[in-house]
Amino acid sequence: MEQVTLISRAVIAVGGPDWRSFLQGLITQDVETLAPRESRFGALLTPQGRLLWDMFVVGRDEGCWLDVEAQHRDAIVQRLSMYRLRAKVEIASADLTVSAAGEPGPDGEWVRDPRLPALGWRGYGASGGGDEGAYEGRRLALGVPSPADWGSERTYPIEANFDILNGIDFKKGCFVGQETTSRMKRRGQVKSRMLPIVFDGPPPAFGAEILAGELRAGEVLSGIDGRAMALVRLDRARGAALTVEGRPVRTEVPAWMSPALGEEAA
Repeated sequence: MEQVTLISRAVIAVGGPDWRSFLQGLITQDVETLAPRESRFGALLTPQGRLLWDMFVVGRDEGCWLDVEAQHRDAIVQRLSMYRLRAKVEIASADLTVSAAGEPGPDGEWVRDPRLPALGWRGYGASGGGDEGAYEGRRLALGVPSPADWGSERTYPIEANFDILNGIDFKKGCFVGQETTSRMKRRGQVKSRMLPIVFDGPPPAFGAEILAGELRAGEVLSGIDGRAMALVRLDRARGAALTVEGRPVRTEVPAWMSPALGEEAA
């Protein structure tokens, strides 16, 4: 994968004496043990346990960077500031580019993508880089969901596979939305997940209904020619003859998902 600049992403700098304990009580990922130049994937949820925003937490010698959606950076800064109360924490936008590549580039600071080895590295402050569309194609080929798929306040993180992509630490203790998230995992109540679907031709419209016969089996999310992400009901979609807008489609289970789906099916 060649180096690409991710214009859809932006950076927030978090620091101050209380930055670890502050984030630890908010997001789905453990930051107490985060080392400098290490990255972890997580999210900020609603109190009801639905996804607000994803974030990569990048350890620094003092504090951390949060790699977030560019269009929501101001809202995230505002939300974090609301939670700050008396904590000694500094939260501010940082003027850094975000990049992705198969191997670290010649400049900037690079960390491994914590979700999957096949996603390579993420860089901060790197110059140059190709079109983000190439990265999107790589992501879809691997079957990895993105904010384009889960939106805001409508999807549970387990439905977007955060538990399989190292996005939730179930041993870290409390975080916003933790009760619902832990209950879904503990009780095995994962009825729907995001899976890739494959088909001939251009992608169906976002939100198009996936049918198993006459039964609704899910909906189409982001896509490119021949391939898209979809939120599917596992009991109806896996192994079934599916159609979208009259066209045949089929689900694929990426290798990194197979163990988890095997456990759920047992």
